[in-house]
Formats: sequence, structure tokens, C-alpha cells
Amino acid sequence: MKLSVALKTLGFTRSNADSSLFIQQNFANKLIVLICVDDLIIMESNETSVAKLKTGLQRQLSIKNLGKMKYFLGIEMATSSKGVFLNQRKYILNMLQDVEMLHTKPTITPLDSKLRLNSPSKPLLQFTTYQRIVGKLIYLTITRPDITFVVSLLSQYMHAPTTQHLDMMKRILRYLKGTIGRDIVMTCNGHTNIT
Repeated sequence: MKLSVALKTLGFTRSNADSSLFIQQNFANKLIVLICVDDLIIMESNETSVAKLKTGLQRQLSIKNLGKMKYFLGIEMATSSKGVFLNQRKYILNMLQDVEMLHTKPTITPLDSKLRLNSPSKPLLQFTTYQRIVGKLIYLTITRPDITFVVSLLSQYMHAPTTQHLDMMKRILRYLKGTIGRDIVMTCNGHTNIT
């Protein structure tokens, strides 16, 4: 039996916005299931409804409970009474290692305040590494909105970067090295904070 059919028999409705998202809602609680290849992410407002879902699925399919989610698509997750903490520490460390900047000196800001973006600089002849790292930085903005502005500047020059843009990229990486412990927190009351 297909997973989507099994979820529908358990009272879930497929989302119009995302075909891999299923929702079951009643007066008492809300249960959300996101299918990612062969994994399920379950979000709930009531622990009892999750247990019922697992039992219902086990009757129809062979499933394995991996417990609380800790790591997904390069994002580490931790929960507490304050909310859900998301970070990409491992992702940042891998990126720094990839460009041999793991032992670089950190900086406290992602952008030099004296930067003149249109100042003349030499074009990069080999810029595939630049493009790859900027792509990774774009993904990193999920949990690090503090670098979004600078990354958006860098992404405008993906097809014709200069040495100035490379220096800007290196500065962001040095900033990330110094702020690797920052998390984004989604609190129980719906607010999002950076810690």
C-alpha cells in the first residue's frame, strides 16, 4: 500500500500547496506529516495523536520509529521548553573545511562597513568554487538570516564575480567562523529569535 493512501485512510488530507504534506485537524489537535523520500516528519499538538498515527501506519505498512528528529537536510534540531532550536554548525564547519578556512581568524561583522561595491577589481577566471560556496551560503540563510543581505549581494555576481566579491565571500566565512554557535529559535508562541 502506498503511504499517501495509508495516510488518507487515517483521516489525513493532502495539502494543495505541497503534495508531500498531509494534515489531520480536529477540534482537539492538529497533526502534520511531511514525507521526504522514505522518511516522515511528524509535527503535533498532542502526543497521543502521534501514538495513534504510528499504530495506524504500522497496521498498514512496515515502519520504523527513529525517535525525535535531531538532524535533517543539514539542519540540526533540538527542542526545549523554550521552543525548537535550529542550527547548521556541522554544515558551516564542512564549508569552512572545504575552502580551507577552518583555522581562519574570525570577524565580528559579515560585511565591511567601508566597502565600495563598484570599485574596480579583477574578474575571477576560475569561479566555480565561488558559485558553489555562494550556493551553500544561500542554503545557510535558512537558519542564519543575519547573513541574508550580504549573500544576496554575492549572488547577484554569480556569473561574473571579481576578486572583490571573493573577498566579500571570505569575510562572510570568517564571520560564520566567529558566530558558529548561533541558533534560530522558534518559540512555542510562534516567535522566531536568533541566539
